[in-house]
Formats: sequence, structure tokens, C-alpha cells
Amino acid sequence: MSLPSPIDKLASALCRLPGIGEKSARRIVFFLLAQPEVFTREFSEAVRTLKERLHPCPECGNFTEDDPCPICTDPLRDRKTLCVVETAEDLVCLEQASVFGGVYHVLGGRVSPLDGEDIDVRVLESLKRRIRDLGVKEVIIATNPCVEGDLTYFAVVDALKGTSARLSRLAYGLPVGGSIGYADRVTLHAALEARQKVAETGS
Repeated sequence: MSLPSPIDKLASALCRLPGIGEKSARRIVFFLLAQPEVFTREFSEAVRTLKERLHPCPECGNFTEDDPCPICTDPLRDRKTLCVVETAEDLVCLEQASVFGGVYHVLGGRVSPLDGEDIDVRVLESLKRRIRDLGVKEVIIATNPCVEGDLTYFAVVDALKGTSARLSRLAYGLPVGGSIGYADRVTLHAALEARQKVAETGS
């Protein structure tokens, strides 16, 4: 049985979302069809304005409506400790767990040769500038414990050669192959507290 074109089109779009398969996408479409028009209108408006109202913070790369973002402008944050994360989602997970009081830098990507992914050189240059301008003493590299996370970690370490900051990495309280986004507060806290010094970056 062929589905009406609008259903098929939306289901195909939903299948591109992480964790959404064909059956789940079709179920979501029929759920939306069953809702009052006001719900679907509000839903579509929320999706439409997502990219319009949010943009990367010019300082850290976190998604924000303000320039700079509230974390970067918070006077109570420890600006001598900077946590490097792969995505803004990882930043949100650490913030919601309330386990880190410093500032962040979002890479906005990872190193994954098989997927043709790499880190924008401009992001790494921005990271080096922030370390210098803020007088950062410690950089915590919070990449995910998987092959891509390891490659990303080595890329960051290599990029930070010559800076004066001490480098450390999250301890492996995080399961190998896991993701920061799925870790609970206790696990994230343990990983941060047991982080290991990996290098002095001074020349």
C-alpha cells in the first residue's frame, strides 16, 4: 500500500533523525495527524524558529540567543578551567548534571576518517586564543570514550602544543564505546573528579 505523498515525505524526513526508524517515523506522522491543528501549528513553528533564533556563541560555540552565551558571561564561572566537548549536547549534559563550574569550548564535530569528518581548524585556533586570553590553567578534554573520541582527543592535544595550559582527560568511569549524552550525574561527576593529567602544553 502506498502512503499519501505528505505522509511519506514527512516520514522520510523523520527517518533522518537519530534513533528514528521507518516504523517510528510513520507512528510519529500518524500521531501528528491525530492532534488538534493548534498542536501541529505550534510544533511546526517551534521547529521553524529553532535555526532562526539560535546560533553558536562567538566565544564557546554553544547554541544561544545571546552574544556571548549566559555561561560565558556568568561572573561566577571559573575561567581558569576550560572543558572541551564535541557537541553542544555534551555541554548541556554536563551542565544539567551540575558537575562542572568552569567554561566550555564546543568543537562542533569530531575526527572520524570513515565518515569523512574532521574538526574545523578555525575552531581549534579559537580554542588556543581563548586559552591565551583567559589565562586558562587547565583544559579538560571531554571527548567520548570511543575510537572517534580518541582521535578527536589526539587532534586537540596536538593543536594545543605550545600553550601553557595543563591538559587532562575524563577518566574512564564512562563506559568504553559510550556517550557523555547518556551518562548519569554520578558517572559524569566521577569521570571529572578522576580525570587524569595527560600533558603539559608549554613549549
